[in-house]
Amino acid sequence: MEAIKLRNETSMDYRMVEELTREAFWNYHAPGCNEHYLLHIMRNSASFISELDFVAEIGGKVVGNIVYTQSKLICDNGKCYNDVITFGPLSVNPQYQRKSIGRMLIEHTLKHAKELGYRAVLIYGDPSYYSKAGFVEAEKYDIRTPDNMYAVPLQALELYEGALVNCEGRFYEDSVYEIEEAVAEEFDKSFTKKDRLEGLPTQKRFIELVNMRKAR
Repeated sequence: MEAIKLRNETSMDYRMVEELTREAFWNYHAPGCNEHYLLHIMRNSASFISELDFVAEIGGKVVGNIVYTQSKLICDNGKCYNDVITFGPLSVNPQYQRKSIGRMLIEHTLKHAKELGYRAVLIYGDPSYYSKAGFVEAEKYDIRTPDNMYAVPLQALELYEGALVNCEGRFYEDSVYEIEEAVAEEFDKSFTKKDRLEGLPTQKRFIELVNMRKAR
């Protein structure tokens, strides 16, 4: 495989990356997907961190993308930290998956996030994948969902030692993740029609992860 080049996304890449994201997520979590619409509106969100918007190229072809937004951690002691961030969508062209491209994008941007002075990264994802990048269950730090639940998919990574010590509280993603399904479906009509499938193993795993919640 040719060398992988990582660079910041430009406006010239936008539609191409949205198509890539659609291919990566189509039928993965549920029939169809809306991650490409999320990416489309995220770039105009005040929470979007353009310095951490990177694409992966192979031979001049964009094959992967990662984007970040600012989030917040409201602690039980009354403090509010706005220097925690989250990434997603993280997309890799299906033809180039299992080649460590996603891992490279994560590692590269985590380094930049640390240099930019952010405290920690919190995400919702499959621990079987993200644990390989150093993420642990947020429950380790007594960090919960907005409705005060521990969730296995809620993963955390300190960007410096002790960053999440005494930060017990609730994690909040930016409101941009609250997608209007009808608007997302209308946006999808501008792309090539694809079949929506259900009952796939990845969809069953997603439901399993969503249900991995427990009261504090």
